[in-house]
Amino acid sequence: MSKPSKPGDFSLWSIALPAFGPSLLFGIGEGAILPIIPLSARTMGSSLAGAALIVALIGIGSLVSNIPASMITAKFGERLSMVGAAILSLCALLLCVFATELWPFAAGILLIGAASAVFNLARQSYLTEAVPPLLRARAMSTLGGVGRIGLFAGPFIGALVIHLVGLSGAYWVAAVAVAGAGALALWLPDLVSDQGERSDGPAPTLRSLVSAHKEIFLSVGLGILFVSAVRSSRQVVVPLWAENLGLSPAATSLIYGMSGAIDMLVFYPAGKVMDKKGRIAVAVPSMVLMGVSLLLMPLTTGALTLLLVAMLIGFGNGIGSGLVMTLGADYAPRNGRAQFLGVWRFISDIGGSSGPAILAGLTAVVSLSFGIAATGLLGLVAAAVLGYSVPRHKPIQR
Repeated sequence: MSKPSKPGDFSLWSIALPAFGPSLLFGIGEGAILPIIPLSARTMGSSLAGAALIVALIGIGSLVSNIPASMITAKFGERLSMVGAAILSLCALLLCVFATELWPFAAGILLIGAASAVFNLARQSYLTEAVPPLLRARAMSTLGGVGRIGLFAGPFIGALVIHLVGLSGAYWVAAVAVAGAGALALWLPDLVSDQGERSDGPAPTLRSLVSAHKEIFLSVGLGILFVSAVRSSRQVVVPLWAENLGLSPAATSLIYGMSGAIDMLVFYPAGKVMDKKGRIAVAVPSMVLMGVSLLLMPLTTGALTLLLVAMLIGFGNGIGSGLVMTLGADYAPRNGRAQFLGVWRFISDIGGSSGPAILAGLTAVVSLSFGIAATGLLGLVAAAVLGYSVPRHKPIQR
């Protein structure tokens, strides 16, 4: 598959099912097991702290696998890498289903994280090459949006099957979903670059690539790190503050779900704005809205005010759907694209891992309201860094 000669000759619908379908299915699989992992660990004798650590293994597996994932994608191509990641994830899920002790179960969870790193990087690299730059943000925001839809739907599908067969049902749902994702990825059209026309000259080493693009990593990359920290923290602050206000679990779930629903509704319009007006037209408003919302949260006093702030957070996060992937695709060189995106995702995952840790530390040392407010200030810092670093003109054409 090659890019069309004119952007108008290309339609996202032409690759919609094979390109976005695997992301939806992978999201469903992940959403189905995330709420169940700590419960499974507890049934195997884990402590509460141990169960929390096992849940964190997905993120750890993804973080440490980003760079190896870039090398795998560069060597085998995007399509085969996605198929291989789906097979690895399927094997890991079966390990979780049949595990009777914590160690093999934990190993399965770690491998799921590693497989997701390969899958996510390969699908981003594929769209970077397959979609014309003038449609890139819409493609990336749709990619992020369908993944969020999958994460939203996964727990409900998992709950239905768990009701029928027990806890293992969630893992079987995920197994079927990732098998379907692998099958759809196999259906992806080959990129011309996968047959040997990826770039001119030998692929750069990781060290030379980082050195050549260090200014980007230290400017826009730093902003992306802050963005990821704020985004990961926002998933924690709503239930924590709801509990602090004394709200019931049902009310907390409803507020969290409404925030997620708003998040899912705005991803495509946001991508269209990024394509038409430039990345900064969404990057800065997204982080300003999230920062201000988090600063307002400690001032809420009940379910209604918390709901309004949570929905504002969801809107701010939703319009930024695909932002990190779009900026990575904009700056990625044709020669060494997978390696660049591997470093980019590594930076993003560091931010995602550090956000909740910073919130927890500040909450322990000062208070929860201070920790939430500090996260809000970090959102405003992210807006300032991106506002300074991201070009105001048209997207980079690669």
